[in-house]
Amino acid sequence: MIQKNIGKMILGGAMAFAIASCSLDFDPISDYSDVTEGVSEAGKEVVFKDKKAVEEHLQLLYKTLRDQEWYVDKILIGDSHSDNAYAGAFNAEVLPFEDNSLDATNSVLERDWNRYLKQIGLANKMVIYADSVADKSLTDAEIKSYQAQGRIFRSLIFFDMVRLWGRIPVVTELAPDITNENFDEVYPLYFPSQSEEIDTYMQIESDLLFAVQYAPNYNPSDKRIMTKTVARALLSKVYAEKPLRDYDKVIKYADEVTADGPTLVSDFSLLFGMKKDAKGEYLDAKARNTSESLLEAHFVAGDNNWCYMMFGRNLLNWDDNFSWNKWATPSRDLIKLYETEGDEVRFNEAIVYYECGWSLYYPNDHYPFMYKCRSSQSSIIWMRYADILLLKAEGLIMRSSPDLNAAAAIIDEIRSKRNLAKLPSNVKGSKEEMLNALLKERRLELAFEGQRWFDLVRLDKVESTMNAVYGKDSGRRTRVADFTENSYRLPIPLGVLQKNLNLVQNEGY
Repeated sequence: MIQKNIGKMILGGAMAFAIASCSLDFDPISDYSDVTEGVSEAGKEVVFKDKKAVEEHLQLLYKTLRDQEWYVDKILIGDSHSDNAYAGAFNAEVLPFEDNSLDATNSVLERDWNRYLKQIGLANKMVIYADSVADKSLTDAEIKSYQAQGRIFRSLIFFDMVRLWGRIPVVTELAPDITNENFDEVYPLYFPSQSEEIDTYMQIESDLLFAVQYAPNYNPSDKRIMTKTVARALLSKVYAEKPLRDYDKVIKYADEVTADGPTLVSDFSLLFGMKKDAKGEYLDAKARNTSESLLEAHFVAGDNNWCYMMFGRNLLNWDDNFSWNKWATPSRDLIKLYETEGDEVRFNEAIVYYECGWSLYYPNDHYPFMYKCRSSQSSIIWMRYADILLLKAEGLIMRSSPDLNAAAAIIDEIRSKRNLAKLPSNVKGSKEEMLNALLKERRLELAFEGQRWFDLVRLDKVESTMNAVYGKDSGRRTRVADFTENSYRLPIPLGVLQKNLNLVQNEGY
């Protein structure tokens, strides 16, 4: 009530204040303006003048998939907040992810929250207004395709947010200008409250089921597109999560992904490697649009994917931005796992050693670095087939009627592609052993792809794994606090809470 009264007192500045608080891409309802094209015969605001305007907005969504900050923070949270990596730097921005001292003042979490809500606003504009183009040039199929891609994009954001914070605002509308007459009605759009996790997952499910019908078809030569296959893959991941868990559907949508045509690469280096010229000089990414990739963002000469500077060297410019310590330093525990498994193929693509000018975790003459983003022309691979296959294996292990042999066959297929022996027979006969094997395989396969933390959370392995790793990993910084059930969700940023009093902090923070 206090916040509402204050809002009415400063009504003239409410629009700017609300945009700052929620970081949403709001579009006011009005007559013709620089933003809108008037109102349709049905009384709906027309935002896009013509087909070109819709396509330009769609390209803005795809440009956002090239957001390196989004990718870099996902690696920090998924790997440095797990047993895969150390923070890499001893500053207040990243060290709390390693030593479990996260609180609501963390700047990484605040920028992620604000960026996510801004991205949702971009998606909402496409989903809501693609069907109100002024010149009526779009077919119904085109409109639904645009909306489907907007819904996939929105689902990617909601999925990240709900797994990080649990109860989040599920914003699916764009707020109009605030007036004295509509203040009470519009207020919740500017200061949204949180939804229960299950409601967020149901919104994601609804968006993706729409996309499965209307998104573009799988295109083996262009993995930049948010296709039906991407929607199916994301559905498989969504149904593995606890509030909406349905392992039969995990398997169903994983099988539909397989039917669309992706396959595991025979040469693992195609995913992250660089090609060289006859003199051994690095030229470019080794491959794009591999058979295993489902969704990726491309960078070519002049685009400058700067993620390399956060993790290691730019192989196209050896000394570029290599004068300061990097994030996500591979942990001794992960390196030992690769060595114990004899997994040279995946180790060589995940970790590289350089001489450097710092020795925070290792001697500076033999220092390991995350190696899956290694140049300014590396792709960001948001989703790939091996992840979905391993989720299917998880479903086969964890469903009410387990099929351990079928799960083992999937894991063995991936291990064979990576030049490793099949699982021992004694492992295949035990559900617990198979689950452990599945988690280990996902760790080896998907290291430094932002997956490990979410795997531990999904399967209730956070406390048993993370509280133990500090004792067996001699290089890890001292743990500030034990991991508990409250650790499964991260703190909502303080700045966000101060601007929106309808939000409630997660327990434990």
